[in-house]
Amino acid sequence: MSGEVWALLASLCWGIGGFFEKKGMHMGNIPPEIGITIRTAVALGLLFLFSLFFSNWGAVASAPKKALLTLVLGGGVVGGTLGMLFFYKAIKAGTLGVMMAIAFSSPIWGAIMGVIFMGDKMLWQQWLGLAMVIGGVALLMLFKGHH
Repeated sequence: MSGEVWALLASLCWGIGGFFEKKGMHMGNIPPEIGITIRTAVALGLLFLFSLFFSNWGAVASAPKKALLTLVLGGGVVGGTLGMLFFYKAIKAGTLGVMMAIAFSSPIWGAIMGVIFMGDKMLWQQWLGLAMVIGGVALLMLFKGHH
């Protein structure tokens, strides 16, 4: 499958998951920190089982320490822990659609960092798409309390 199909599937899962996460936290009056802990524990267990059958753990042993540290700090601490904790706090506190749209505007940051630090090239149409995402997020934040 293409990267775009995988990304759409991820978007679908995160949208459905966000709905049930918000609903579960409100139904049980569960704090965001506990919600994300439950989510992470389930995901960790399932991913571990999946990786036993379909992954090459030998790649970890042969990977440079800097690569592993990059994954731990960037993915584990910043994206996995802080990002998800802030996301859970947002969906518990705000309107699900608005909070998810703002939280998942991460392509803005990823694209900018890719261009600056990795030398990624983007077409003007892609920059226009990012500008539209920024405009959408600005509108969501500007008119969050208006009906």
